[in-house]
Amino acid sequence: MRSLDSNKLIAGTTQLDQQHYNCTTSLSIGGSKSHLIISHTIDHNNCSRALYKSPNLLVQKQDHSGKKSMHYCSWFLVETIPMELNNKRVFLVSSKSMFLSLLVMMITLIIGAPQAEAARAFFVFGDSLVDNGNNNYLATTARADSYPYGIDSASHRASGRFSNGLNIPDLISEKIGSEPTLPYLSPELNGQRLLVGANFASAGIGILNDTGIQFINIIRITEQLAYFRQYQQRVSGLIGEEQTRNLVNKALVLITLGGNDFVNNYYLVPFSARSREYALPDYVVFLMSEYRKILSNLYELGARRVMVTGTGPLGCVPAELAMHSQNGECATELQRAVNLFNPQLVQLLHDLNTQIGSDVFISANAFAMHLDFVSDPQAYGFVTSKIACCGQGAYNGIGLCTPASNLCPNRDLYAFWDPFHPSERANRLIVDKFMTGSTEYMHPMNLSTIIALDSES
Repeated sequence: MRSLDSNKLIAGTTQLDQQHYNCTTSLSIGGSKSHLIISHTIDHNNCSRALYKSPNLLVQKQDHSGKKSMHYCSWFLVETIPMELNNKRVFLVSSKSMFLSLLVMMITLIIGAPQAEAARAFFVFGDSLVDNGNNNYLATTARADSYPYGIDSASHRASGRFSNGLNIPDLISEKIGSEPTLPYLSPELNGQRLLVGANFASAGIGILNDTGIQFINIIRITEQLAYFRQYQQRVSGLIGEEQTRNLVNKALVLITLGGNDFVNNYYLVPFSARSREYALPDYVVFLMSEYRKILSNLYELGARRVMVTGTGPLGCVPAELAMHSQNGECATELQRAVNLFNPQLVQLLHDLNTQIGSDVFISANAFAMHLDFVSDPQAYGFVTSKIACCGQGAYNGIGLCTPASNLCPNRDLYAFWDPFHPSERANRLIVDKFMTGSTEYMHPMNLSTIIALDSES
């Protein structure tokens, strides 16, 4: 076996596609324009040839002048050749990439969620899509505190999540190997549990403080940020100001806003105050100006990795079909609003990142994530994406999900749990896109890449 210069290698990690071989690899990468070096950590008798799957694969290229640039790749075929490196068995990999950008002078391959990151704090802001129980502690009608909410959870009891089981923050925590965050208003959130993070979300809220006024007592986004400031003061009493600042800077943050600003504000009633004040395009511009302030405030409070979701296909949820659809088609006016909102949000995040000089804000394309299974539910194992599992009336989209509602026997077969919210199984599909989705879904990088990048810094 030949020997190679270890000075040319850069460390990285990857996971072999489980559909092809059941083994995990630890990579050391380097070599020529068309070769990588892979050092395997376990038995590789069947790993002489394999297909590596890496959606949103992050590649760093360095040219002869030393200038570095980042590129993205996806699938690549590798053929391994045993070699010796510093008395260790390694494999020379001949790469036949589907993307020419893989053939570079020096590459750093980064993929997967290292277990060392399990202690990373996680903070959640937003509305009912991510609320995990704060509204249970408030005198409001925007609550999910009774059967059949939570029917498929471990306790089979309603917890305040607008789901039959787990919601998006729960599943993100699960993916990164962390404890689920507790609602900030929970009396159980104290002591060491504060270091896990906190969920500040509250069903019914929006970007604007007048959104969801019919729910009366909800935690508006300005209050959520005030609670975040209070949280940091509480944690400082535990671990000191410097360690608290470090915990927040390294934390993962999720914020989900915007849908209610249309459903529970602009389009709440005919001739609403906001619809009389603004034409729809001007209203969206106004929302962006207010969202900029919110995100800037979040950055000033120390957030450095913030996933920001756009709105899903609002006109296609069972509640809107029940009110506006004749033959199951999505509500045109709400879809128009979404098509104005989402591109401007992507541009806003780009502008903020440019201003900061770093990829602080990550755009999560909730519209595309939902539309996949909304437009072709059978391809994802659902029997329908139009009828809610729990509800009443047309499409089970009228009113709330209550003990008296129609209830489907198998929640996994329904894309929507209630008139507005995805089922747990649909949430799992969404979070899979958070973790490994291409730049169509997560821009400029997915969560696996974020975790791997941050673990190197």
